[in-house]
Amino acid sequence: MPDARTWFITGASRGLGRAFTEAALSAGERVVAVARDVGPLAELEEKYPDALRRLSLDVSDRRAVFETVDRAAEAFGGLDVVVNNAGGLLYGMVEEATERQIRDHLDVNFFGAVWVAQAVIPHLRARGSGRLLQITSMGSGGGMASVGFYGAGKAALGSVSEALAMEVEQFGIKVTIVQMGGYATGLFTSGTTATTPDPAYEELRTRLTEMWGDDAGPDPSEAAPVLLELAALPDPPRRLILGDRSFDIVLELDHARAEQYRAWESLSRMAPG
Repeated sequence: MPDARTWFITGASRGLGRAFTEAALSAGERVVAVARDVGPLAELEEKYPDALRRLSLDVSDRRAVFETVDRAAEAFGGLDVVVNNAGGLLYGMVEEATERQIRDHLDVNFFGAVWVAQAVIPHLRARGSGRLLQITSMGSGGGMASVGFYGAGKAALGSVSEALAMEVEQFGIKVTIVQMGGYATGLFTSGTTATTPDPAYEELRTRLTEMWGDDAGPDPSEAAPVLLELAALPDPPRRLILGDRSFDIVLELDHARAEQYRAWESLSRMAPG
């Protein structure tokens, strides 16, 4: 398959990462799939023995990230598309989270993604092309009670990715921040670290649970074809909201924020600068 590209996908053993991996392989692409536990990918490797490589990796370990990316590039002779997807959820109020929980969370969701970006850029630059898809969240534009640290990590990744996109475009590398909507990824179960609940927030927790309901969202496979199309665009967008309903919600939130700015415009303009 001379035209096949090589994908490097983190968090590939479940959820969105698994869906992206399966979609790329089905499209005739090659994939280096990484995760802390790559056992669940064994059946895919049996199905695609010449197109899939599994590599175990904890993205919070910077040295391991660089070593694994080098091995991934050697597997198929280079990298073309990188999907920075690994992550988890820290669920709980800001006051409740321990220092260890916060640092561990950001080590994966923010720093881990940065280590991957730093490690793959030299390989993409050597080819004079490449796509880096930074998986963030539709909620990364503002904070939401009980998932504030998740939003903070994704917002930080989005900001760094904007800068990175400007820095590497000269090398033929395109960076897109993919603001994912809500999908049934298991993030709120197997991918969650929870704080110890403080009774002071019991009423708020109840309201949030009622607001979110029981709908886990569509299957991640519904998002995978869009990601493949995005990776194939000759001039991809810097940011993309992925999800029909999510698109409307993000626009509503942006509109509400703009209205708040306007409501307090006179106070803002009282100071020079």
